[in-house]
Amino acid sequence: MGATAFAKLPHIGESLKRKEDQRFLTGAGNYTDDINLANQKYGYFVRSPHAHAHIKAVDTAEAAQMPGVVRVFTGADLEGKLGSIPCGWLISNPDGSPMKEPFHAALASKKVRYVGDQVALVVADTLEQAKNAAEAVVVDYEELAPVIDMKKAKDGPALHDEAPDNHCYLWTLGDKAAVDAAFAGAAHVTQLDLVNNRLIPNAMEPRAVNVTYNRASDEVELYVANQNPHVERLLLTAFVMQWPEHKVRVIAPDVGGGFGSKIFLYAEDVALTWAARQLGCAVKWTAERSESFLSDAHGRDHISHAEMAMDKDGKFLAMRVHTHANLGAYLSTFASAIPTILYGTLLAGQYTTPQVYVEVDGWFTSTAPVDAYRGAGRPEAAYLIERLVTRCGWEMGLSQDEIRKRNFITQFPYQTPVALQYDTGDFHACMNDAQKLADVAGFDARRAASEAKGLKRGIGYSSYIEACGLAPSNIAGALGARAGLFEAGEVRVHPTGSVTVFTGSHSHGQGHETTFAQLVAARLGLDPEQVDIVHGDTGRIPFGMGTYGSRSLSVGGAAIMKALDKIEAKAKKIAAHLMEASDADVEFANGEFTVKGTDKKVPFAQVALTAYVPHNYPLDKLEPGLNETAFYDPTNFTYPAGTYICEVEIDPQTGVVRVDRFTTVDDFGVIVNPMIVEGQVHGGVVQGMGQALMEHGVYDPDSGQLLSGSYMDYTMPRADDFPAFKLGHVCTPCTHNPIGSKGCGEAGAIGSPPAVINAVLDALKSLGVQDIDMPATPYRVWQAIQNANA
Repeated sequence: MGATAFAKLPHIGESLKRKEDQRFLTGAGNYTDDINLANQKYGYFVRSPHAHAHIKAVDTAEAAQMPGVVRVFTGADLEGKLGSIPCGWLISNPDGSPMKEPFHAALASKKVRYVGDQVALVVADTLEQAKNAAEAVVVDYEELAPVIDMKKAKDGPALHDEAPDNHCYLWTLGDKAAVDAAFAGAAHVTQLDLVNNRLIPNAMEPRAVNVTYNRASDEVELYVANQNPHVERLLLTAFVMQWPEHKVRVIAPDVGGGFGSKIFLYAEDVALTWAARQLGCAVKWTAERSESFLSDAHGRDHISHAEMAMDKDGKFLAMRVHTHANLGAYLSTFASAIPTILYGTLLAGQYTTPQVYVEVDGWFTSTAPVDAYRGAGRPEAAYLIERLVTRCGWEMGLSQDEIRKRNFITQFPYQTPVALQYDTGDFHACMNDAQKLADVAGFDARRAASEAKGLKRGIGYSSYIEACGLAPSNIAGALGARAGLFEAGEVRVHPTGSVTVFTGSHSHGQGHETTFAQLVAARLGLDPEQVDIVHGDTGRIPFGMGTYGSRSLSVGGAAIMKALDKIEAKAKKIAAHLMEASDADVEFANGEFTVKGTDKKVPFAQVALTAYVPHNYPLDKLEPGLNETAFYDPTNFTYPAGTYICEVEIDPQTGVVRVDRFTTVDDFGVIVNPMIVEGQVHGGVVQGMGQALMEHGVYDPDSGQLLSGSYMDYTMPRADDFPAFKLGHVCTPCTHNPIGSKGCGEAGAIGSPPAVINAVLDALKSLGVQDIDMPATPYRVWQAIQNANA
């Protein structure tokens, strides 16, 4: 079934209420911390108070004798028995040599490399006993100077012997000679220095683990707040533990938000799993919020220099970019890919720039590991491009919309100079619809009204594009991925005609139990209530790659569609037998099988029952049952795109920025449930605005202490910080998946930061302010105004 036909099916495009909300809103959710196992003990970690130090000795004698303590594990206990926690993506230098990949232990044994690094694990009968004993663990540290500033990392003390200059890799993409030649002949060159600030994820549910070991079967059962349980199991068993994979069952139950920070195999997961197997009991750990600030993988943290070469009319000729990317103290699961493959390949944006060249230096620093956070590389790319394009317009005397329209891609498919090929899109339509929805025509009057009140009003544009799906596997593998990026789906039709779907995708707030049910119900002519979705359990579902990169519907949903193709093909043969016809003449629509040119028909429910009660069944041709599995590996990424327009009002006396209007027009291809999509956009926009105006992960440059380690110091956006958003949609269906979907989960966080900052700078232009870094806090804005007036 093609995307056009799929989009016309019943239930597709309907804003059905989410099935899962009944349990979430009534307190009936089942999160990892809700799970309590037999013979359960509690784990608590001793963490380094220093950003960089040798471990001279760890004294656990007193702690081990304290009430309720079962055992205290240190790095010495694990040394030589466990492998390194792996990075899942290999990046190569221009000369073909591999990136530096230092050993990452579950518990540090010789050196700590950031504040929060795990040094010991205390296991006790109660959490309070474990905490008390942790305070009695004495660690003798020899402090070393930390490495905080990426630009000074090369000359700082080495964090790892494997990387004596703290340099992980240099990654390049594009034709440098062609770009340099284009710059040499350009009529105008625009330059911009940018900082993409460090973000600290703050999902409602902190990370949590509860793991138990069965001596009789030699099996481990691991409950964990994770976005991809199969990948967690694969990394844990094959690379770290060297255990048989089938002896470990990973279950990710309800998960209260992930945003990328729960994709990874964390050191805590490894240490707790090891401890449970050694002790033969269950061990439970739930991160405290202060631990989350310190040890959850952070996001973003780039310093970049960007240049655009243009002809005399503002047409883009070439772009070149150099980025310093902070990787933190260790390589997290996808860390190496975020500032390279998922960043550099998006630097063409929506524009017909003939040549693009990018260099990325990855650095180890004495900070928490940096990895995927909502958007993962694409927000960093969009921020750089859209800030640069707006600056180009200002320097060329062109409005923000005109500089974009002159350079938009209009012919598809379009091969970019940075590897990706966009299959479809309509960037002018997104821009035009956004301008109408935002009432850009009335902006001058609104600006005059603000000026009359002593306030400054600005408008900012952002025309983003992203690559979603993180597939196909062969391309990803050629780019360094160490795992396949397919997805799996199993459709099990029961004798009564109801259906259970087992998907390798994982839902942690996206609404899969509703959207996937709509998809299946639409294909089979059922009510969505007749369809149950099962996910997050390696013991029940086919091998799957989990949820990230807005891949759930376009990849996970496509795998389900392939399984449904098999279901329909077999069901047609059964129906043909029942109606004494050729299956070539059987058609299926709206839950009924019919024979072309006749009035014969059989409902789906009857076919389902016949499959399991095969009294009248073509047993010579078909096995009983109606249960099919499919794997889907797409042929290309999907490319959601859109234009966002932001209006801000600024008080120049205080620097306070108020977002007055925010408009989004996105092209997500075919939309299954508009309500869920709108919720995803709302959440993404708020996270993007949080980065633009409030959030900032800061380390002290001298001590390496995290200065923004609590909600007292790290500002989170609230509902009353923003206006009601205006949302619009354009649809150019994806050409290479059967649903036509492109993905919606990350767009808001990608398109909003540059729109906000461009609006802030537009408001402050008349005051002489040329630039400002995120977050545009009141103090930063006020200081920029003072500096411009000095």
